[in-house]
Amino acid sequence: MPDSHIEQEYVRDKTKLVLKVNYITSALAIAFGIVCVFLMNIKEVIPHVLFLYGVANLANTHVYRYTKKIDITYYISSFMALVSALIVTLYSGGINSSFIFMLALVVFAGYVNTRKQGRFFSYLTFGIIIFIFSQSFPELSFTRNLVPTEFRSVFSLLSVSFSLFLLGSIFGKDLLKSHNALYKSKKELTLQMHEKELLLKEVHHRVKNNLQTVSSLLSLQTRNVEETRMKNLLKSTQNRVISMAMVHEMLYMRKDISQIEYKSYVQELSEYLIRSIKGLDSKVQLKIDIPEIKLGIDTAIPLGLLINEAVTNALKYGFADDQEGEIYIALKKEIDKHYVLNIGDNGVGFPDTISYKNSKSLGLKLIHNLTRQLKGSIQKDTSKKGTNYIIRFQEIKQQLSPVA
Repeated sequence: MPDSHIEQEYVRDKTKLVLKVNYITSALAIAFGIVCVFLMNIKEVIPHVLFLYGVANLANTHVYRYTKKIDITYYISSFMALVSALIVTLYSGGINSSFIFMLALVVFAGYVNTRKQGRFFSYLTFGIIIFIFSQSFPELSFTRNLVPTEFRSVFSLLSVSFSLFLLGSIFGKDLLKSHNALYKSKKELTLQMHEKELLLKEVHHRVKNNLQTVSSLLSLQTRNVEETRMKNLLKSTQNRVISMAMVHEMLYMRKDISQIEYKSYVQELSEYLIRSIKGLDSKVQLKIDIPEIKLGIDTAIPLGLLINEAVTNALKYGFADDQEGEIYIALKKEIDKHYVLNIGDNGVGFPDTISYKNSKSLGLKLIHNLTRQLKGSIQKDTSKKGTNYIIRFQEIKQQLSPVA
């Protein structure tokens, strides 16, 4: 699994960094302790702490070879580093000691691993720094500066060099490596997403073309049929195919290929149906009340087919040839991914005794079946003239992840 591989790679890189830091800090601490004893004549506390930290940290790193628990190794090393840095800082000038920078490195190392660890050590280190600051008041102090006056500049130089070496050569180098790897991965991912987007656009384009071909075949077949009922059936089927083709056309023509702006789709579909069924001189008015709503293809197609059937039924059976009328379509979002569709006309309507169960109308049956497909419910609004429906449904989760 890709996620498992990424997790393993993360743990491997984290382990490598922790072990590398442990070995180097142990060696530097021991070397610093030797310099303190033999070159700066520091005999008390400071070199003992540095030697003890170096040896204990090496032992902690060696134990990892058996436990294989890098988090435990990291926390032990970090706490030893904090305690050692605290003691050395207290006995080398307190808040004025250059060794205090080592405390900041522990916090930085925490953030290199995880934000949680970094935040934990930042709070802990802040408390330690407040404690160190309190030692600058004589009445609270219990320590003294053990670094000889003539060597304090040298001690500061070595302390800062110690910190800079760890920050630049270890953490900085690792961060730069991670940044370059992240940039490379992001660049490759962007390229893959662009290729996927182009591929999906091409798929939608071809699906639209295939549906247009089916529509053209149905149109040709309609011309060769003389029976009126069969002509109407073929024309209705052609309109259903076109309603699906419009969705794919809008998807490949727009930047966002995972969703379509539904208002423009409903407008275009409804106007096409009016021209197709009633002609260019139709007196049927279209009233659409849809805000800026975007729907995915798995919702857009069945909902488009449902609107196609409702509008088609209204145009065929709701109004006489030259009769004036109005078709109303309103869509609004309720909560989360739930929607309400109000669709209807002010035509002649049909009796309440007729339902999709006892009717032979394919359109009426499709309206109810498509509502179920959208995991919704349908209710006939009898308070208005004509045929009106209130349809509640929810957006269908897409089967494929969209390309952002």
